[in-house]
Amino acid sequence: MSATAPEVALGEGGDEVTFREAFRQGVRDALQRDPLAFVIGEDVGRYGGCFGVTRGLLEEFGPERVRDAPLSEAGFTGAGIGAALGGMHPIVEVMTVNFALLALDQLVNNAATLLHMSGGQLPVPLVVRMTTGAGRQLAAQHSHSFEGWFAHVPGLRVVAPGTIEDARWMLWAALRDPDPVIIAENGSLYPMTGTLDPGAGPVDIDRAVVRRAGTDVSLITYGGSLPKTLAAAEMLAAEGISAEVLDLRSLRPLDEPAILGSVARTHRAVVVDEAWRSGSLAAEVSARIMEGAFYDLDAPVARVCSAEVPMPYAQHLEQAAVPQPERIADVAKGLVR
Repeated sequence: MSATAPEVALGEGGDEVTFREAFRQGVRDALQRDPLAFVIGEDVGRYGGCFGVTRGLLEEFGPERVRDAPLSEAGFTGAGIGAALGGMHPIVEVMTVNFALLALDQLVNNAATLLHMSGGQLPVPLVVRMTTGAGRQLAAQHSHSFEGWFAHVPGLRVVAPGTIEDARWMLWAALRDPDPVIIAENGSLYPMTGTLDPGAGPVDIDRAVVRRAGTDVSLITYGGSLPKTLAAAEMLAAEGISAEVLDLRSLRPLDEPAILGSVARTHRAVVVDEAWRSGSLAAEVSARIMEGAFYDLDAPVARVCSAEVPMPYAQHLEQAAVPQPERIADVAKGLVR
Protein backbone atom coordinates (compact mmCIF):
# COMPACT_ATOMS: atom_id res chain seq x y z
CA MET A 1 0.00 0.00 0.00
CA SER A 2 1.45 3.32 -1.01
CA ALA A 3 0.33 6.83 -1.76
CA THR A 4 3.68 8.17 -2.85
CA ALA A 5 3.95 10.72 -5.64
CA PRO A 6 6.84 11.23 -8.05
CA GLU A 7 7.89 14.66 -6.84
CA VAL A 8 11.09 14.93 -4.82
CA ALA A 9 11.64 18.69 -4.82
CA LEU A 10 12.01 20.31 -1.45
CA GLY A 11 10.96 23.81 -2.50
CA GLU A 12 11.89 27.11 -0.93
CA GLY A 13 9.92 29.98 0.56
CA GLY A 14 7.67 31.58 -2.05
CA ASP A 15 7.54 28.44 -4.20
CA GLU A 16 4.43 26.44 -4.98
CA VAL A 17 4.83 23.21 -3.02
CA THR A 18 2.69 20.27 -2.01
CA PHE A 19 1.93 19.50 1.62
CA ARG A 20 4.07 16.39 1.17
CA GLU A 21 7.03 18.56 0.17
CA ALA A 22 6.40 20.94 3.08
CA PHE A 23 6.41 18.05 5.54
CA ARG A 24 9.63 16.78 3.92
CA GLN A 25 11.21 20.21 4.31
CA GLY A 26 10.35 20.11 8.00
CA VAL A 27 11.98 16.71 8.52
CA ARG A 28 15.04 17.66 6.50
CA ASP A 29 15.44 20.93 8.40
CA ALA A 30 15.24 19.09 11.72
CA LEU A 31 17.95 16.63 10.66
CA GLN A 32 20.18 19.48 9.47
CA ARG A 33 19.76 21.64 12.57
CA ASP A 34 19.72 18.98 15.29
CA PRO A 35 22.52 16.37 15.30
CA LEU A 36 20.55 14.38 17.92
CA ALA A 37 17.53 14.03 15.64
CA PHE A 38 16.92 10.92 13.55
CA VAL A 39 14.00 9.33 11.71
CA ILE A 40 12.80 5.78 12.36
CA GLY A 41 9.89 3.81 10.94
CA GLU A 42 8.90 1.28 8.34
CA ASP A 43 10.00 2.09 4.78
CA VAL A 44 11.27 5.56 5.72
CA GLY A 45 14.65 4.96 4.08
CA ARG A 46 15.12 3.34 0.68
CA TYR A 47 11.40 3.46 -0.13
CA GLY A 48 11.13 7.11 0.92
CA GLY A 49 8.23 6.71 3.32
CA CYS A 50 4.87 5.09 2.69
CA PHE A 51 3.48 8.49 1.66
CA GLY A 52 6.71 9.82 0.16
CA VAL A 53 7.53 12.33 2.90
CA THR A 54 11.05 11.03 3.64
CA ARG A 55 12.04 10.42 0.02
CA GLY A 56 15.68 11.37 -0.63
CA LEU A 57 16.61 11.77 3.05
CA LEU A 58 18.42 8.43 3.34
CA GLU A 59 20.76 9.43 0.51
CA GLU A 60 21.41 12.79 2.16
CA PHE A 61 21.78 11.79 5.81
CA GLY A 62 22.67 8.09 5.75
CA PRO A 63 21.23 5.00 7.47
CA GLU A 64 22.09 6.10 11.03
CA ARG A 65 19.91 9.21 10.73
CA VAL A 66 17.14 7.65 8.59
CA ARG A 67 16.51 4.18 9.96
CA ASP A 68 14.31 1.55 8.32
CA ALA A 69 12.65 -0.53 11.03
CA PRO A 70 10.89 -3.90 10.96
CA LEU A 71 7.13 -3.84 10.56
CA SER A 72 6.43 -3.54 14.29
CA GLU A 73 4.86 -0.30 15.48
CA ALA A 74 5.30 -1.28 19.12
CA GLY A 75 8.95 -2.13 18.43
CA PHE A 76 10.13 0.98 16.64
CA THR A 77 7.96 3.32 18.74
CA GLY A 78 9.50 1.74 21.83
CA ALA A 79 12.95 2.20 20.30
CA GLY A 80 12.12 5.87 19.80
CA ILE A 81 11.04 6.22 23.43
CA GLY A 82 14.25 4.55 24.60
CA ALA A 83 16.35 6.82 22.39
CA ALA A 84 14.53 9.89 23.75
CA LEU A 85 15.24 8.74 27.31
CA GLY A 86 18.88 8.41 26.29
CA GLY A 87 19.06 12.03 25.11
CA MET A 88 18.28 11.66 21.41
CA HIS A 89 15.48 13.46 19.56
CA PRO A 90 13.73 10.75 17.54
CA ILE A 91 11.14 11.38 14.84
CA VAL A 92 9.03 8.23 14.60
CA GLU A 93 6.90 7.75 11.50
CA VAL A 94 3.83 5.52 11.84
CA MET A 95 2.21 4.75 8.50
CA THR A 96 -1.37 5.48 9.60
CA VAL A 97 -3.11 6.36 12.84
CA ASN A 98 -4.92 3.01 12.59
CA PHE A 99 -1.57 1.24 12.94
CA ALA A 100 -0.61 3.48 15.85
CA LEU A 101 -3.07 1.40 17.86
CA LEU A 102 -0.43 -1.35 17.77
CA ALA A 103 1.84 1.06 19.67
CA LEU A 104 -0.85 2.26 22.05
CA ASP A 105 0.83 0.72 25.08
CA GLN A 106 4.13 2.39 24.24
CA LEU A 107 2.55 5.80 23.66
CA VAL A 108 -0.05 5.87 26.44
CA ASN A 109 1.52 3.76 29.19
CA ASN A 110 5.14 4.75 28.62
CA ALA A 111 5.78 7.94 26.63
CA ALA A 112 2.91 9.84 28.23
CA THR A 113 3.60 8.76 31.82
CA LEU A 114 7.35 8.57 32.37
CA LEU A 115 7.94 12.25 33.14
CA HIS A 116 5.16 12.21 35.74
CA MET A 117 6.09 8.86 37.27
CA SER A 118 9.77 9.81 37.56
CA GLY A 119 9.02 13.08 39.35
CA GLY A 120 10.25 15.12 36.40
CA GLN A 121 13.50 13.20 35.94
CA LEU A 122 12.69 11.41 32.66
CA PRO A 123 11.47 13.68 29.87
CA VAL A 124 10.57 11.96 26.60
CA PRO A 125 11.33 14.45 23.76
CA LEU A 126 9.73 12.23 21.14
CA VAL A 127 7.87 13.25 17.96
CA VAL A 128 5.54 10.74 16.33
CA ARG A 129 4.28 11.59 12.85
CA MET A 130 1.24 9.64 11.71
CA THR A 131 -1.12 9.89 8.76
CA THR A 132 -4.77 10.23 9.62
CA GLY A 133 -8.11 10.71 7.89
CA ALA A 134 -9.98 9.52 4.83
CA GLY A 135 -10.41 10.59 1.21
CA ARG A 136 -7.88 8.29 -0.47
CA GLN A 137 -9.89 5.08 -0.95
CA LEU A 138 -7.75 3.08 1.47
CA ALA A 139 -10.73 1.53 3.27
CA ALA A 140 -11.49 1.13 6.94
CA GLN A 141 -8.11 -0.08 8.25
CA HIS A 142 -6.18 2.90 6.86
CA SER A 143 -8.60 5.83 6.92
CA HIS A 144 -9.86 6.75 10.35
CA SER A 145 -9.29 9.82 12.51
CA PHE A 146 -8.14 8.66 15.93
CA GLU A 147 -6.15 11.76 16.85
CA GLY A 148 -8.90 12.65 19.33
CA TRP A 149 -8.16 9.41 21.19
CA PHE A 150 -4.59 10.51 21.79
CA ALA A 151 -5.77 14.01 22.72
CA HIS A 152 -7.60 12.37 25.64
CA VAL A 153 -4.28 11.39 27.30
CA PRO A 154 -2.44 13.67 29.77
CA GLY A 155 1.27 13.70 29.03
CA LEU A 156 0.84 13.69 25.25
CA ARG A 157 0.68 16.76 23.07
CA VAL A 158 -1.29 16.42 19.81
CA VAL A 159 -1.06 18.86 16.90
CA ALA A 160 -2.75 18.80 13.49
CA PRO A 161 -1.33 20.96 10.69
CA GLY A 162 -3.84 22.25 8.13
CA THR A 163 -1.78 24.81 6.21
CA ILE A 164 1.42 24.67 4.16
CA GLU A 165 3.26 26.80 6.76
CA ASP A 166 2.20 24.56 9.63
CA ALA A 167 3.16 21.46 7.63
CA ARG A 168 6.60 22.99 7.15
CA TRP A 169 7.24 24.38 10.63
CA MET A 170 5.27 22.38 13.22
CA LEU A 171 7.86 19.61 13.38
CA TRP A 172 10.63 21.86 14.61
CA ALA A 173 8.41 23.30 17.35
CA ALA A 174 7.38 19.76 18.32
CA LEU A 175 10.98 18.59 18.42
CA ARG A 176 11.87 21.41 20.84
CA ASP A 177 9.11 20.37 23.23
CA PRO A 178 10.20 18.20 26.20
CA ASP A 179 6.97 16.19 26.05
CA PRO A 180 6.06 13.53 23.47
CA VAL A 181 4.26 15.17 20.55
CA ILE A 182 1.99 13.45 18.04
CA ILE A 183 1.67 15.19 14.67
CA ALA A 184 -1.54 14.08 12.96
CA GLU A 185 -1.05 14.63 9.23
CA ASN A 186 -4.27 14.25 7.27
CA GLY A 187 -3.44 12.12 4.24
CA SER A 188 -5.84 13.94 1.93
CA LEU A 189 -3.63 17.03 2.25
CA TYR A 190 -0.40 15.44 0.97
CA PRO A 191 -0.94 16.13 -2.76
CA MET A 192 -2.54 19.56 -2.25
CA THR A 193 -0.44 22.57 -3.25
CA GLY A 194 0.11 26.01 -1.80
CA THR A 195 2.65 28.79 -1.68
CA LEU A 196 5.03 28.66 1.24
CA ASP A 197 5.39 32.13 2.73
CA PRO A 198 9.12 33.00 2.63
CA GLY A 199 8.66 35.00 5.85
CA ALA A 200 7.10 32.12 7.77
CA GLY A 201 8.98 30.49 10.61
CA PRO A 202 8.51 28.31 13.69
CA VAL A 203 4.90 28.27 14.83
CA ASP A 204 3.35 28.48 18.28
CA ILE A 205 1.80 25.04 18.68
CA ASP A 206 -0.09 26.18 21.78
CA ARG A 207 -2.35 28.59 19.91
CA ALA A 208 -5.33 28.31 17.59
CA VAL A 209 -5.47 30.72 14.64
CA VAL A 210 -8.35 32.55 12.98
CA ARG A 211 -7.92 31.69 9.30
CA ARG A 212 -10.87 33.83 8.21
CA ALA A 213 -12.59 36.57 10.19
CA GLY A 214 -16.38 36.62 10.43
CA THR A 215 -19.31 37.91 12.44
CA ASP A 216 -22.27 35.52 12.00
CA VAL A 217 -21.02 32.03 12.86
CA SER A 218 -17.79 30.35 14.01
CA LEU A 219 -16.63 27.31 12.06
CA ILE A 220 -14.15 25.50 14.32
CA THR A 221 -11.98 22.78 12.80
CA TYR A 222 -8.45 21.45 12.27
CA GLY A 223 -6.19 19.50 9.90
CA GLY A 224 -7.69 17.99 6.78
CA SER A 225 -11.09 19.59 7.39
CA LEU A 226 -9.64 23.12 7.29
CA PRO A 227 -9.67 23.51 3.46
CA LYS A 228 -13.24 22.18 3.34
CA THR A 229 -14.31 24.55 6.08
CA LEU A 230 -12.73 27.51 4.30
CA ALA A 231 -14.57 26.46 1.14
CA ALA A 232 -17.81 26.34 3.14
CA ALA A 233 -17.11 29.87 4.40
CA GLU A 234 -16.82 31.02 0.78
CA MET A 235 -20.19 29.44 -0.01
CA LEU A 236 -21.74 31.18 2.98
CA ALA A 237 -20.23 34.52 1.98
CA ALA A 238 -21.94 34.20 -1.41
CA GLU A 239 -25.24 34.08 0.49
CA GLY A 240 -24.43 37.01 2.71
CA ILE A 241 -23.35 35.02 5.79
CA SER A 242 -20.05 36.00 7.40
CA ALA A 243 -18.30 32.90 8.81
CA GLU A 244 -15.23 32.98 11.02
CA VAL A 245 -12.95 29.97 10.56
CA LEU A 246 -10.91 28.96 13.61
CA ASP A 247 -8.09 26.45 13.05
CA LEU A 248 -7.47 24.65 16.36
CA ARG A 249 -3.98 23.41 15.33
CA SER A 250 -3.37 21.98 18.82
CA LEU A 251 -5.81 19.29 19.95
CA ARG A 252 -4.09 18.83 23.29
CA PRO A 253 -3.90 21.28 24.84
CA LEU A 254 -6.93 22.99 23.32
CA ASP A 255 -6.69 26.77 23.04
CA GLU A 256 -9.87 27.36 25.01
CA PRO A 257 -9.59 31.19 25.14
CA ALA A 258 -9.45 31.29 21.32
CA ILE A 259 -12.51 29.03 21.04
CA LEU A 260 -14.54 31.05 23.53
CA GLY A 261 -13.35 34.33 22.01
CA SER A 262 -14.55 33.30 18.57
CA VAL A 263 -17.96 32.31 19.90
CA ALA A 264 -18.22 35.61 21.78
CA ARG A 265 -17.75 37.43 18.47
CA THR A 266 -20.21 35.43 16.37
CA HIS A 267 -22.67 33.93 18.91
CA ARG A 268 -22.98 30.69 16.92
CA ALA A 269 -20.64 27.72 16.49
CA VAL A 270 -20.27 24.74 14.17
CA VAL A 271 -17.52 22.25 15.05
CA VAL A 272 -16.18 20.28 12.07
CA ASP A 273 -14.36 17.05 12.88
CA GLU A 274 -13.59 14.13 10.55
CA ALA A 275 -13.80 11.70 13.48
CA TRP A 276 -17.03 9.98 14.46
CA ARG A 277 -19.52 12.16 16.33
CA SER A 278 -19.86 9.91 19.38
CA GLY A 279 -17.12 10.62 21.92
CA SER A 280 -15.33 12.91 19.48
CA LEU A 281 -13.03 15.89 19.88
CA ALA A 282 -15.99 17.86 18.49
CA ALA A 283 -17.95 16.78 21.56
CA GLU A 284 -15.19 18.11 23.82
CA VAL A 285 -15.07 21.45 22.01
CA SER A 286 -18.87 21.70 22.16
CA ALA A 287 -18.84 20.99 25.90
CA ARG A 288 -16.23 23.66 26.54
CA ILE A 289 -18.30 26.19 24.60
CA MET A 290 -21.36 25.32 26.66
CA GLU A 291 -19.35 25.60 29.89
CA GLY A 292 -17.53 28.82 29.01
CA ALA A 293 -19.69 30.72 26.52
CA PHE A 294 -23.28 29.61 27.14
CA TYR A 295 -24.62 33.14 27.53
CA ASP A 296 -22.89 34.25 24.33
CA LEU A 297 -24.78 31.70 22.23
CA ASP A 298 -27.79 32.59 20.10
CA ALA A 299 -28.24 28.99 18.94
CA PRO A 300 -27.18 25.49 20.07
CA VAL A 301 -23.68 24.36 19.12
CA ALA A 302 -23.78 22.20 15.98
CA ARG A 303 -21.36 19.49 14.84
CA VAL A 304 -20.43 18.12 11.43
CA CYS A 305 -18.63 14.76 11.77
CA SER A 306 -18.12 11.56 9.81
CA ALA A 307 -20.89 8.99 9.50
CA GLU A 308 -20.94 6.39 12.28
CA VAL A 309 -19.62 3.60 10.03
CA PRO A 310 -16.24 2.04 9.28
CA MET A 311 -14.81 4.13 6.45
CA PRO A 312 -16.07 2.79 3.09
CA TYR A 313 -13.73 1.91 0.23
CA ALA A 314 -16.02 2.98 -2.63
CA GLN A 315 -15.19 6.57 -3.51
CA HIS A 316 -18.75 7.90 -3.58
CA LEU A 317 -19.51 6.30 -0.22
CA GLU A 318 -16.27 7.55 1.32
CA GLN A 319 -17.02 11.10 0.19
CA ALA A 320 -20.55 10.82 1.55
CA ALA A 321 -19.24 9.60 4.92
CA VAL A 322 -16.89 12.50 5.71
CA PRO A 323 -17.67 16.21 6.16
CA GLN A 324 -17.91 18.15 2.89
CA PRO A 325 -18.16 21.92 2.27
CA GLU A 326 -21.81 21.78 1.22
CA ARG A 327 -22.84 19.99 4.40
CA ILE A 328 -20.84 22.35 6.60
CA ALA A 329 -22.43 25.35 4.88
CA ASP A 330 -25.94 23.89 5.22
CA VAL A 331 -25.52 23.32 8.95
CA ALA A 332 -24.17 26.86 9.43
CA LYS A 333 -27.08 28.33 7.45
CA GLY A 334 -29.48 26.46 9.69
CA LEU A 335 -27.98 28.15 12.76
CA VAL A 336 -28.02 31.64 11.27
CA ARG A 337 -31.52 31.51 9.80
